[in-house]
Amino acid sequence: MPDTGKPDLRKMRESAGQATAMLRSLANRDRLLLLCQLSQGELNVSELEKQLDIHQPSLSQQLGVLRREGLVATRREGKHIYYRVAAPQALCLLQTLYHLYCAESSNVD
Repeated sequence: MPDTGKPDLRKMRESAGQATAMLRSLANRDRLLLLCQLSQGELNVSELEKQLDIHQPSLSQQLGVLRREGLVATRREGKHIYYRVAAPQALCLLQTLYHLYCAESSNVD
């Protein structure tokens, strides 16, 4: 089928659903903080708890949501489970959010 320049509405709806799910996951403060921290590298639960001051059971609950959504992946080493960002789309959004809200030059008067 030739490209008529019109967007594929079915594909747009599917993509909109994926984007909505991602944004819903990022819309929680604790989940956003967890993803921001994990974007810097892999960490275990104890390290996340100490660095972010998010305590159990909330920490485990939010990590569970991120795992179900496919945004983080885990690796076991002995007794510790290490978390990392698994979705490249999430990393891209986190970088954009960092530049908009956290970078030194983002101060808008």
